[in-house]
Amino acid sequence: MSGDFEALTIDDYAKQAARTDQRSGKSTLGFSMLGLFGEAGSLLSEAKKKQRDATSYLGYADAVAEELGDVLWYLAAVARRSALALSDIAANAARGDDEWRAGGNGALSFHALQPAHIPLAKAPMPQFEHTLLALAGEVGVLVNGFQLGALTRDKAMLARQLAAVMRRLIQAANDSGVTIEAAAVKNLHKIFDRWPREKVYPAPSDSTMDPEEQLPRRMTIDVYERKVRGQTFVYQRSSGVYVGDRLTDNAVEPDDYRFHDVFHYAHVAVLGWSPVIRALLRLKRKSDPKLDDAEDGARAILIEEGVTSWIFGQAQQLRYFDKVKSGGLPLDMLKHVRQFVAGYESERCPLWLWEEAILQGYAAFRFLQKHRRGRVTIDFAHRRLRIKELPS
Repeated sequence: MSGDFEALTIDDYAKQAARTDQRSGKSTLGFSMLGLFGEAGSLLSEAKKKQRDATSYLGYADAVAEELGDVLWYLAAVARRSALALSDIAANAARGDDEWRAGGNGALSFHALQPAHIPLAKAPMPQFEHTLLALAGEVGVLVNGFQLGALTRDKAMLARQLAAVMRRLIQAANDSGVTIEAAAVKNLHKIFDRWPREKVYPAPSDSTMDPEEQLPRRMTIDVYERKVRGQTFVYQRSSGVYVGDRLTDNAVEPDDYRFHDVFHYAHVAVLGWSPVIRALLRLKRKSDPKLDDAEDGARAILIEEGVTSWIFGQAQQLRYFDKVKSGGLPLDMLKHVRQFVAGYESERCPLWLWEEAILQGYAAFRFLQKHRRGRVTIDFAHRRLRIKELPS
């Protein structure tokens, strides 16, 4: 087995990034311009946050690498929609003159664009701030030229301006101590975590445990409302046995959160994870004291309840994700979910899988909102949470 390092070529990155492009149509170049402008602003924002909150702002270096990668992604999108090779743009940026030359750069790597050794900056230095402002200025010139129509009429001018943006981006990476290659790799990991080339479902975290300590691979639960002394409760039964306590909204204003256990069932069906359901069904992994304490204990249960409640707050503002299709949940929302569960088993679940769990859970929730009762089926083999009408 060879241990040789294989540098990521710019064209290879551009091809992989293109596979995750969710936009199509005539307005896509304008959208990419807006995205490039926005991400350049986000990069400036990271420097501002670090200056403002110097001691309390964590993850600065990672954030800069991520934002550099996002700028690169939109730069690649603009180049692609303008029928320009990103490798040609990078080669002209590295050369530094105003004469545009195309072709022969297919083997150019990101590694070749920067010095061999770059000191890591743990905080924004004056030179970095100056370069970021220059980058924002070049992006502004690009967007303004596009808006006025000058760049659409003159492809050579567009190519030179994209090279100017790339030149500033490379300098920003140098000043921050981040390699463009690392930013590109991080960017590809993020976008394929969200929009994968192929969906490969991970094994459940309890796959090696005895069946008595595994979450159910298939289970049917009847969910229904019943009034008791004038108050409405939700009850849940499976195979004639009640599951958990009767539930209310636990809120001043009714919001149907009494049906929220369907979100936990979705976690079981899609993620193969739910400390809440594990506790309700008495399936804690007692044979492994470490797992029992850390992954199945009270803190893990609170984490799942917390992330479920937080998502619910977001969902209320988006009609409980009605009409949201696969790939449509905000990336930032999914990233926040991962932050919630950091350090726990479900952190390893890809973002696209989290989206599937959320959307399936909310499809069941909307069904219960409408019908006030339903028969829920966990079908882990097919990673599905199903719901249908519950016979009277």
